[in-house]
Amino acid sequence: MLLKGSCHCRAVEFSVNAMSPAPFMHCHCSICRKTAGSGGYAINLGAHADSLKVTGRDHIRIYHAVMREEGQPDTRSPAERNFCGECGSALWLWDSRWPELIHPHASAIDTPLPKPPEVVEAALAYAPDWIEVPKGERHIHCDTWPPESLEDWHKRHGLWHGK
Repeated sequence: MLLKGSCHCRAVEFSVNAMSPAPFMHCHCSICRKTAGSGGYAINLGAHADSLKVTGRDHIRIYHAVMREEGQPDTRSPAERNFCGECGSALWLWDSRWPELIHPHASAIDTPLPKPPEVVEAALAYAPDWIEVPKGERHIHCDTWPPESLEDWHKRHGLWHGK
């Protein structure tokens, strides 16, 4: 599914061919919460990295998050969180460990996206107390990460658009 996206100020516009276009997960980890939305809604979709087309690339900045685990030394993530250097909009994540994939943020997509039949509320162990986490049969709660991959979730719901 071809997705078109942009930052808030429109300095960056992009398109990507997504095989998993449904915004299936709300991530409440501190990285997503602080870099892409205080409510924890950094929702990454799955797409083919080689399909990414960008205008305004000179406005893009990259952040490598610092991973802070209790009892462990701080480490810098190899994942590249791409954002607009003009307005700060989170755009996509790319990770050299999975170079064939790119994960655009649903918040940056301008193309209408399919409404997910259920939503995974992930990394709830990291959610601050003030966040009202949605409840109900359509919301799957996970203290850390869901046992099901992005691909498997989309396939189970008949929403997979890829190879």
